[in-house]
This record gives sequence, C-alpha cells and structure tokens, in this order.
Amino acid sequence: MSRIGKLPVPIPQGVTVDVAGGTITAKGRLGTLKLAYSGDVNAAVADGKLTVTPKSETKRARMAWGTTRALVNNMVAGVSKGFSQNLEINGVGYRAAVQGKNLVLQLGYSHEVIFPIPDDVKIVCEKPTAIAVTGADRQRVGQTAAVIRAFRKPEPYKGKGIKYATETIRRKEGKKK
Repeated sequence: MSRIGKLPVPIPQGVTVDVAGGTITAKGRLGTLKLAYSGDVNAAVADGKLTVTPKSETKRARMAWGTTRALVNNMVAGVSKGFSQNLEINGVGYRAAVQGKNLVLQLGYSHEVIFPIPDDVKIVCEKPTAIAVTGADRQRVGQTAAVIRAFRKPEPYKGKGIKYATETIRRKEGKKK
C-alpha cells in the first residue's frame, strides 16, 4: 500500500485541475502544466481534492500510484507557488550576468560560457555571484540548475566553482611540505 499514493492532493484556491483521456492538466497563476499518466492508475477530482487509485494490485500499478500522485502534487504546487533553486559562484573573477535571453558566465575559462535560458524557466542574478532559477515545473527548474552547475562543479581544495546554495563542499587538505 503506497503511503504517498493514499494521500489526496489538495487543490488550492485559484488552481483548476482537469482529468481527461489519460492526461491531467493543472492551470494556475504561474502557467499550465500537463501530465500524461499511466494506464495502471485512475485519477478523479472531487471536493477540491484529486485522488489517485491503482486499477489493480500489480507491482507496476502500485509503483505508478505513488509516482503519479507525487508528480500531480508537484504540478499543483508549481502552478500556484512555483519552485526555485539558488546557485552560488565561488572563485576569483567568477561571475554571472543575464543578457537578454542568455545567461553569460565567466568561470575562469579562456572564453565566456553562454547558456540560452529556456522559455519556461526564469533566471535572475541579484549579485554577480548568485543565480536564482525559478519556474512552475519542478523538473525543468532542477535540470536547468544542474546544467548550469555542471559548467564548473565545485572543487574540493579551494571550493571554486558553482554550487547549490544549500550544498556544503567537503574540503580536502592541500599538499604538505
């Protein structure tokens, strides 16, 4: 029995959820998200809550049950509140700036790294060493932040690179005489 799947997804004020033909659509103030769910589960909206139930007791149906419920919960939270991921840049001369529809990163390479910002994600640089990635789709926000971080991962000796704001870098001791 799925502990997560059993819980109904509450639908907040200002969000509409439609279930039609194997697709769940959530509309809110931050946009519209769609999810094509598995044929192993049923989804129904009643009393301001969306419930997901498995069609059978097979292992595949039970796995899809909890996964579908979690994805729908992320959709509803995304179109109502949104998701954000903060990145920090450490290193002398390392900086970031948004120029038009591109994120321009100076990361110690001989050239600037230019990252085109996806349409469904918003990137803001409050400081030259801080990047905020926000959007309605949790997966897109996380993937975009991971791609930006991969341009220069933090190294363990000086801590230089791009890291998540909540991440701690395990530091290593340098060479000894």
